[in-house]
Amino acid sequence: MIRLWYAVLYLGYIVVEITRGAANVARDAFTPGLGSRPQIVELPLRCRTDVEITLLASSITITPGTMTVGIAPAAPDGSSPPCLYVHGMYADDRQDLLDSLRDMERRLLRMTRGRREAG
Repeated sequence: MIRLWYAVLYLGYIVVEITRGAANVARDAFTPGLGSRPQIVELPLRCRTDVEITLLASSITITPGTMTVGIAPAAPDGSSPPCLYVHGMYADDRQDLLDSLRDMERRLLRMTRGRREAG
């Protein structure tokens, strides 16, 4: 079930991230070679439902400068969670990219599960 207030907050967050990403891409287009630091990271997920995973993968992909390039399902025995593989263009390092992706996931889980379950 979607929490309406958190959905509005998430939508605002996504609009800000899209604007920030578009500015980074535009700046890089006009000053080639100065800003991009491409990398691919594996993001283990706290998302469990297909809806949560799809919303997160879509949110990542619509943000300029990031793209979901792959999805790995959870292990059948539960030993590993589902994972997304994300290509990022403008993170200072791997940990910065992972932190920003985890923040996006936390906000999405707050929208779908509520504040307590999102952590």
